[in-house]
Amino acid sequence: MDPAMTPLGKMLLEEITPVVMVISTPAVEETCLKNGLSFLQMLTPFCSFNNIDVPVRTASDQPYRIHKFKLRLFYGSDVKKPNLKVAEQQLKQVITDSGEKVFSEKCLDVPEFNHEVTSSEDRDTPSWFQFFNKELVRMASFSDHEAFDHPVACLLAVSSKDEHPISRFVDLFNTNKLPSLLKDGAMDPKILKHYLLVHDNQDGPVDRASKILTEMRNTFGTSDSLLLSINSSLGVPIKHQDNPWASQIYDASPNQDLGCFLSIDDINEIKDLMQDLSSKHIIPNMEQKIRLLNQQVSATRKGFKNQIKNLWWRKGKEDGVDSLNGPTYNFNSIESQIRVLGDYAFMLRDYELALSNYRLISTDYKIDKAWKRYAGVQEMMGLTYFMLDQSRKEAEYCMENAFNTYLKLGLLGQQNATRCGLWWIEMLKARDLYKEAATVYFRICGEDILHSAVMLEQASYCYLLSKPSMSRKYGFHLVLSGEQYKKCDQIKHAIRTYRSALSVFRGTTWSYINDHVHFHIGQWYAALGMYDVAVKHMTEILACSHQSKTTQELFLSDFLQVVEKTGRTFEVTKLQLPVINISSLKVIFEDHRTFGSSSAANTKEGLWHSLEEDMIPSFPAAKTNWLELQSKLISKKHTLSNVCVAGEAVKVNIEFINPLQITVPVSGVTLICKYSTSSDALASDEKELSVKSNNEVDHFRDMSSYNSSFLVSEVDFSLGGGETTMVQLSVTPKEVGTLEILGVRWKLSGTIVGFHNFELSHPKKNIVKGRRKAKQPPNEKFKFMVIKSIPKIQGSVHSLPGKAYAGDLRRLMLELKNPSEFPVKNLKMKISHPRFLIIGNQENVKLEFPGCLTKKTDSERSSAHTNPNIMSETIFSFPVDTSIQGETPLSWPLWFRAAVPGDISIYMSIYYEIEDISSVIRYRTLRLHYNVQVLPSLDVSFQISPSRLRIQDFLVQLDVVNKTSSESFQVYQLSSIGQHWEISLLQPPDTIFPSQTLMAGQAISCFFTLKNSRRLSTVEYNISTTPVRSDVLLVPQCSQDLVYNSNNVPLVNFHHYERLQQKVLHESAPSRLNCGIWLALIAVSNTFIVLGLKGDELSPIQILRISLFMMDLGDLNTVDFVLISRPLNNSINPGLSDPPHVMSHHACHLSTASTGPISWLVDGPQTLHHDFSTSFCEINLKMHLYNSSGTTAFVHIDTIDFDRGGGHINSVNAVSSATPDNQVGWHDVTPVNELKVTSNTVETQPGKALSLESVSPYIWSGSSSTSIHLEPMSSAEIPLQICVFSPGTYDLSNYFLNWKLPSKGLGNSDETGQHSGKCQGYKYFLTVLQSP
Repeated sequence: MDPAMTPLGKMLLEEITPVVMVISTPAVEETCLKNGLSFLQMLTPFCSFNNIDVPVRTASDQPYRIHKFKLRLFYGSDVKKPNLKVAEQQLKQVITDSGEKVFSEKCLDVPEFNHEVTSSEDRDTPSWFQFFNKELVRMASFSDHEAFDHPVACLLAVSSKDEHPISRFVDLFNTNKLPSLLKDGAMDPKILKHYLLVHDNQDGPVDRASKILTEMRNTFGTSDSLLLSINSSLGVPIKHQDNPWASQIYDASPNQDLGCFLSIDDINEIKDLMQDLSSKHIIPNMEQKIRLLNQQVSATRKGFKNQIKNLWWRKGKEDGVDSLNGPTYNFNSIESQIRVLGDYAFMLRDYELALSNYRLISTDYKIDKAWKRYAGVQEMMGLTYFMLDQSRKEAEYCMENAFNTYLKLGLLGQQNATRCGLWWIEMLKARDLYKEAATVYFRICGEDILHSAVMLEQASYCYLLSKPSMSRKYGFHLVLSGEQYKKCDQIKHAIRTYRSALSVFRGTTWSYINDHVHFHIGQWYAALGMYDVAVKHMTEILACSHQSKTTQELFLSDFLQVVEKTGRTFEVTKLQLPVINISSLKVIFEDHRTFGSSSAANTKEGLWHSLEEDMIPSFPAAKTNWLELQSKLISKKHTLSNVCVAGEAVKVNIEFINPLQITVPVSGVTLICKYSTSSDALASDEKELSVKSNNEVDHFRDMSSYNSSFLVSEVDFSLGGGETTMVQLSVTPKEVGTLEILGVRWKLSGTIVGFHNFELSHPKKNIVKGRRKAKQPPNEKFKFMVIKSIPKIQGSVHSLPGKAYAGDLRRLMLELKNPSEFPVKNLKMKISHPRFLIIGNQENVKLEFPGCLTKKTDSERSSAHTNPNIMSETIFSFPVDTSIQGETPLSWPLWFRAAVPGDISIYMSIYYEIEDISSVIRYRTLRLHYNVQVLPSLDVSFQISPSRLRIQDFLVQLDVVNKTSSESFQVYQLSSIGQHWEISLLQPPDTIFPSQTLMAGQAISCFFTLKNSRRLSTVEYNISTTPVRSDVLLVPQCSQDLVYNSNNVPLVNFHHYERLQQKVLHESAPSRLNCGIWLALIAVSNTFIVLGLKGDELSPIQILRISLFMMDLGDLNTVDFVLISRPLNNSINPGLSDPPHVMSHHACHLSTASTGPISWLVDGPQTLHHDFSTSFCEINLKMHLYNSSGTTAFVHIDTIDFDRGGGHINSVNAVSSATPDNQVGWHDVTPVNELKVTSNTVETQPGKALSLESVSPYIWSGSSSTSIHLEPMSSAEIPLQICVFSPGTYDLSNYFLNWKLPSKGLGNSDETGQHSGKCQGYKYFLTVLQSP
């Protein structure tokens, strides 16, 4: 690195150079002012020599050459310390002027923000910083302790027009008029003088000037007397292309022609004059003085003897009292001469000589406590080290030492400390130590606010240029600088620094500082009257959800005030308040799909598709479906566009979010749309796209104007703090053409209009194996092809409650209307959840509800089974002649049942076709969606246990619990589903329910007897269905009480779906008949064929009766119950708008049999009397057996005599049979548990006898082993006999029942079921008493 090529090196070569004092007469100044220049200004551009070649020899014998040199010219009156107040005003003016210039260049023409990070070209320090730093350095000039600002020569200028020119030369260098540095003895007044005679060629020929020059040479010497002729241009003023004075005169007007009378010869003469002055006079004079001073210094200070002498002479001074000014040194003192020698050597580039003298004098100043002079020498030592590119640590140490010493002097050294700090900073920058340079900037900030602002800004650029870049500190110090600028009313500089900080904070998570920057930029722009730019900045902070409520109110109020000052309704694209959730954006339109409610439109399309796929025809032969017709009528460019119908609204759901804690009024929310006819749909797309990119606000304003081809809705609302609302906007096209939704428009607080376009990012195209997947562009969802008006059915379900209790059964009414003049036909309907909603019969409309659910007479047979639609799929076809047109609606009954508690969603789709064959769309669907909240009501449970009195008789326990908190119900009726179960009460209803009311939280239990009356006499399909009593009223009967028919519509339908839902033993509806005959039903064009019955075709009624038999009776060992309850009207929750009338609760697949196929019962007396004194007692018993399987069973019974282990309850313990969990038969467990059968052999161990000498009280006197083959679905009786020898109570369970089925038998014992089992006998207690 060449130090001279660094910014600091260039600065030193410009600022630490010889000074020439210029003294001129008024006539000379007048002559120069003809060119708009002073005499000093005219000479200054020619004092820098870049191609000079001057040999220089200082103290050493080895010469060197100087190729670049510069002189600094100052008027004699200016050779003094600058006035601090004037200098500060000049600095302030420099900052103000630079702010105006930079602001006009970069800020006024940038209405939009640059969101990209600052480029590397912009990272350089602003150019005006260099000029500002030079002015700061010059504030410390002409100090008495430094020699490089002392004039080395004096240039005296007299005009040829002056009278007595020789006398004027003498008077100009009068001692009384000389600068204070010369008069006070700080510098040697014997300096080089040069006498210059200036002649104005416009005043006449040069003859007089030549005479005066001759006289001057005789008086002052030939070499020191010079003549300069100027203003040679006598005609039209000259306009110089490369004006050398343009960069020197900062306050010159652009139209002013500087040097207009100076010809090229004049300029060349000035150049030669200054070059000769430098190379032939000043440089040689400085060489001579350096050699002379070096000899004196060597003689007095160098050498060991002189050094000891100097130290001895200064002994004791270091113990003196510190003084800010220190001792005074005149120019004759050896210290001043050493300093002059060092400065002269530095200016002539002999840095080694300069450094040696600075070192020599540094110790003297430190001992003398001349701190300012000591700091100055340390400062020059640091600069000399830098220019020599040696010992960087020594250079930085010297600069820091000088800086700290200056600061100790307070105000006396403030300017010098600033200059030292700036040179130190440039030294660190030259070595890429930007971070360390920034810390020095902080140290030279000082108490002046404006001065501090500039230093903080320069420090921020040091952080940016450091490696790695410290962008956060860069932005932070820019903000600090901007705050300081604002305090000094430098608003434009404050805006500039804050805008630069935006490139750092934008896109980060530093929300608070980002808000601070935008808010103050907006305020400052508003203060300058630039309201448009102010509004754009303040819109960036409107959605400041992280701020406090007070701050949010401040931001919004200031923003509205700025908008109000514009005097117009301000329009902003992408206004951030309120926030629009683009991800929630949803477009709802109706093509062949129509919606009965917003909830139906918001349902996922996949759900509707699965519901409608079996209902919508595919038209394979005609090939005239609406999609193909659409492709023919619409151009290929529009094939991806959506289709809507003229006169039908296209709706857009938009979510507006208020991120603030304060209420925000929003008005005039509308869609921005564009409409065109089919012929010119895309003719102007590219043109409008270019207009949109140039001025988006004007584009939206044009699109939002009134258009007679469509209607848009307008919404007003108010958003509370943190509130989110979904707004539905609509546009209704009136004519056929093309409609495009561009965005949304709204007005905030009535003063500012916001726009937000719906442009979405285009996804990347996926290329798979050379094939390009065609995807709909994101913005195509907002484009629509408008077709002509077609019929649209409007539908609703009346009386469907929003809340209902579980079990609630209601009759609803579906109403369909077609406002169009064109009729619709071929109506179909499908319901998603037939467990909750089924389609009724048109005949039920005229019947009163709930009377239509009751039985008219007990002997009346149900006609439900003759209706082919009862068990059909959920697709319902309306009658062929059904047509909807005009104002006459179509009403159709529906049945609703709240099956289970919870939130229920019911979906309905109605398909219909359009008779207008010219329409693009041939069919449409109406989608309905309803939500019902089902509340808990009654919890119903059943427990079934076999009867010990009769085989195939059962005891049923019903438990009912009222789960509601305040409602009361009446348990009205219990019914068993099917034709083979007979049910009856064990107690009268008034005994079970004395109050006939089940209060909230109350539970009841009651018992019934259940009898299986089914008889299957043949394997043919003729099934006996003799009516039995299957309904029991749980209230006292009177003439008004009617029995609800559970085998009729809709109870039988709902029960069917409950069976499917509650299936326990079967995975689907029964497909196997337990008589061993397999059935399979196949539906082909409404014709049923029964396979397995020799192929005869049956009538639909016969087939339906068999299928119903399979549904109702499928498993011979299960039973279904329906409990009917009624609410008490005086206790119904008033929140229910339509209270229920009837409630049904279904229990399905309740098992009545054990897991084995054989059930039995021992029948005989329970108590009898006998005279044991005469003989023993013989007692006859019967065992009833029943085979419930579909195949012949082999049954074997073994009886075991009473052993000595006991059995007599009065004398010994009763026989205790081992009853593991898999044992079957009667045993002492909970009576309601069903008897279990196991295929494993159960070993029973009789209880241990208390007395071995006891006699057997009874024996089995009949056959000890009996076998029998039991036919399927049949029963048999086996006689048994015992002999009792003494009175007592006996347990007659000492027998085992073994059963076995064929390995390939059908019925319940299939390959995965049980084929054999061994069962312990039921406990049967017999009491025999002694006869009196």
